[in-house]
Amino acid sequence: MVDERQPRKGRPLHRRGGTRGTRIVALVTAILVIGGLAGAGYLARDRFITPDYDGPGQGEAMVEVKAGASATAIGSALHEKDVVKSVKAFVVAANANPDSTAIQVGFYRVKKQMRAADALRMLLDLENRVSTKVTIPEGTTSFDVFKALAEATEIPVEDFRDAAKDPVALGVPEFWFTRGDGRTTEKSIEGFLYPDTYHFDPGLDAAQLLGVMVRRFLDVTAEIDFVAKVEDRPEDLTPYDALMIASLCQSEAGIAEDFPRVARVIYNTMFEPGEEIGYRPVLRLDVTINYGLMLRGKAPKPSGTLTVPELRDATNPWNTHLNEGLPPSPITNPGKAALQAAESPADGDWYFFVAIDGTGRSAFAATHAEHELNQDRARANGAL
Repeated sequence: MVDERQPRKGRPLHRRGGTRGTRIVALVTAILVIGGLAGAGYLARDRFITPDYDGPGQGEAMVEVKAGASATAIGSALHEKDVVKSVKAFVVAANANPDSTAIQVGFYRVKKQMRAADALRMLLDLENRVSTKVTIPEGTTSFDVFKALAEATEIPVEDFRDAAKDPVALGVPEFWFTRGDGRTTEKSIEGFLYPDTYHFDPGLDAAQLLGVMVRRFLDVTAEIDFVAKVEDRPEDLTPYDALMIASLCQSEAGIAEDFPRVARVIYNTMFEPGEEIGYRPVLRLDVTINYGLMLRGKAPKPSGTLTVPELRDATNPWNTHLNEGLPPSPITNPGKAALQAAESPADGDWYFFVAIDGTGRSAFAATHAEHELNQDRARANGAL
C-alpha cells in the first residue's frame, strides 16, 4: 500500500514553496522595473515642466531687483529678459542655494540664456551690479554734496540746486521745519542729505538722487528714535532744533567722542545761560559765520582767521557771535553719532570748549578761568 503522505519518487521536495519564491522574485523585479521607469518618467516630466538653459549664457541683459522681491518676482524679471528659460528654474535654483536671500536691490548686468543657477550666482556677485558709487563723508555741506553728485553722475550742479529748493518735494516731512523758538523757517535741504556710501541706480535725475539721500536720513532717524527722544526732552526743543545742534556738533568737534560734550555746551548755552556767558544764549561759533559766507559764494575760513567785520556782521543771519539762539538752519549734514549726541547730550556744566592738540580732542570748561587755561594748553600744543 502506498503511503500518500510520502513524496512521490522523482518529484522535488517542497515544490509549492519553490513556486512561491519564484513568484516573489518576479514580483520584486517587476516593482524595480516599474519604479525605475516611473523615476525616469518623473525626471523627464520634471525637466519638461522646469525648462532650463544648458549653457553659461551669451550676450548681455540688464535686470532690476526691486525691494522686497521674492524669488518668483526675480525669476520673472530674468525670464522677461530671456536670461533664464523659466521662472520655476530660477525658483528651484534659489531654493537650493541658501545665499539667495542675500541678493541686494538694484540693477545687474547678466547674460542671456543662462542656467538658472549661474544667473543666481551673477546676482549674488556685486561686481555685476550696475550703479554709480558716491561716498558722502559726515559733515559735508549741501554745496559739496551737489558737487560730488554732479561729478559722479555728470548731471549739472544747477540741477541739484534747483531740486533742493523744495525739500518737502524730496521727501522731507513738513513737521521737520518747526522751530522751538517760533521763528519762521526758510526750508533748507541742509541736514537732510544723510552722509553715507551710496550705490545709485542708473537713470536717476537730480531730484531722485537727493530723494534717496533724504530717505536714508529718515531711515536712520527712525532707527535711533530721534524724533520721539527729542520731543521727550524737558527743554522746549523740536526735532529741527536738535538737527541743527547735531550739525553744529559735527562741525565743531574734532573727534566723535566729543560730540555729546559739545552738544551739552550748546544745550547749556541755549537753555541755562549763566553768569559766565552773560546770561545770553549766544553760541559764538565761527562755523556758523562760515556757513553764511558760503551761502554768499565766499570761501570758508579757518577758525580764528575771521576778521572783526565778519565777526560783527549783523547782516549775516548765521552769525552766532551776535544773534541769540540757533542759526536759521543746519549748517552741514550730520552723521548718526552727531544725531545721537544731539538727542542725548552728555552731563556737564560746561559753557566753553577748545581743541587742544593735533588729534582734534577738545577740553571743556565751566568758567572763563578754566577756559583760558585750556586755551594756553592749546597754544602750547600748536592747536590754537
